[in-house]
Amino acid sequence: MDHRRPAKRSLTLRGHRTSVTLEDVFWKSFCQIAAADHKTINGLAAEIDAERGDIGLASAIRIYVLEHTLARVQSLE
Repeated sequence: MDHRRPAKRSLTLRGHRTSVTLEDVFWKSFCQIAAADHKTINGLAAEIDAERGDIGLASAIRIYVLEHTLARVQSLE
């Protein structure tokens, strides 16, 4: 597994530019989830942003990716 430093990724949430710093594995998984759900990256990020409470957006995206992945694994058991 490649453990490079996290990279900044640009997003637009409800018309406002922002950025998140994510590891490649989380960013790639996030993009795959969005595509599989027929959503844009910005659209999915906006949904996560609206539900995240007081944690940072990058952390909320990581948690979303982890929970999505765990749900898929559990559905295979």
